[in-house]
Amino acid sequence: MSSTILDALSSRVEERGFRSTAPRRDVLTAVSQQRGPFSPEEIAAQLPMVGRATVYRTIRLLLDLGLVCRVPLEGGGVRYLVSVQGHHHHLVCISCGQIRDLGDCAVTEWVEKLAQRARYQLHGHMLEIYGRCERCQERARPVRAR
Repeated sequence: MSSTILDALSSRVEERGFRSTAPRRDVLTAVSQQRGPFSPEEIAAQLPMVGRATVYRTIRLLLDLGLVCRVPLEGGGVRYLVSVQGHHHHLVCISCGQIRDLGDCAVTEWVEKLAQRARYQLHGHMLEIYGRCERCQERARPVRAR
């Protein structure tokens, strides 16, 4: 699956006119192999031969192209996810850090009405929902004596 993601990332970057340098390809490969949320620091640690600035610039490019999405965490940190599906929102577990995509956006109409009432020119919106995933809820339940 990661080769499909790598192909999608590479082709979209090149379609937009950005050069395919060896360091950039290394970053794209590392990003495409992520199975969950990641940080630029984690990618940089996997690629000691690529400069940190290149890692950060490439992830920023992927973010600008809509190929990764930025997920703010409850504690103020930020993680990134590969995102080839377009606009969507996230469920973020405050216990284990799992991030799950919500595929559809059921709040668009509501957000547009809010912006219109406030006479605000809308450029987009993000929604992160914080809570505990099912697995963490199970772990937190007390064991009952039989």
